[in-house]
Amino acid sequence: MIELSNKTAADYGKVAVMLGGTSAEREVSLNSGKAMLAGLQQMGVNAYAFDPAERALTELLTEKFDRVVIALHGRGGEDGSLQGALQLLNLPYTGTGVLGSALCMDKIRSKQIWQSLGLPTANYKIADKRSFDAGSCGAIMASLGEEVMVKPAQEGSSIGMARVKNALQLETAIQDAFKYDNKVLIEQFVHGSEYTVSILNGNALPSISMSTPREFYDYAAKYQSDNTLYSCPSDLSVEEESHLAELALEAFDAVAGSGWGRVDFMRDQLGRFYLLEANTAPGMTEKSLVPMAAKQAGFSFAELSFAVLTTSDQIR
Repeated sequence: MIELSNKTAADYGKVAVMLGGTSAEREVSLNSGKAMLAGLQQMGVNAYAFDPAERALTELLTEKFDRVVIALHGRGGEDGSLQGALQLLNLPYTGTGVLGSALCMDKIRSKQIWQSLGLPTANYKIADKRSFDAGSCGAIMASLGEEVMVKPAQEGSSIGMARVKNALQLETAIQDAFKYDNKVLIEQFVHGSEYTVSILNGNALPSISMSTPREFYDYAAKYQSDNTLYSCPSDLSVEEESHLAELALEAFDAVAGSGWGRVDFMRDQLGRFYLLEANTAPGMTEKSLVPMAAKQAGFSFAELSFAVLTTSDQIR
């Protein structure tokens, strides 16, 4: 059982819940932030909403906030820029620091680090908008297999992603992904089930398996569909659960993740796990995965929100 902090709500003073922002994930962030704000207030925390799209960060100082809970998703919230600004303002904040946030936001660099350490991740290619040759799509498909996933390097919530099965589809998907990012990850498609492991203060929460009738676990499957199936606890044996937890913690640490987050996997038909990505400020909506795993571990949403707040105690 994961122990909650023995600190009280009063120990954290006046807390800003950073939500909204300007990224493509603004709507999800607003929902996450509002839910976390309610959870923190339920725990007695003196917490207030703060949308950096509408207010200057310097207002955190003028309004005498003591801590910041980051519920921003995507660019401007998960990529290290906000973390750096808060450190310059000398304000403690939740979750991963500058380096880890930048690395985890970049799917390509995350994979390169995992690959260098011998951690399992699917084969991939990189498309750069400055030098992309549409004529290379056939060779890319031949090298990676019959199906691939196309992903903007630095977007979340499956925005700009596509599953493709031939060279013509690949060219279209890459051009669409270039609308979001100058670099695009082209990843060998792993046939199997998707799993995720949430991390809280150095501990892995119970894994969750997801299945959807859609082409893949996309934005609609995550936030809009009622047909996505979640299993928590998942279908893993005790030994497999332990292995996946260890792999998640190792992968998160490798990209300098800390405090709390989530690591996503695919499991192929032979039972092998492959790392997809690490998230440093995962969704906290009613359909989100971290609250689901926390509930299985015995935490209420309010307790989870407070546990996330305690990650602001990290020494940076």
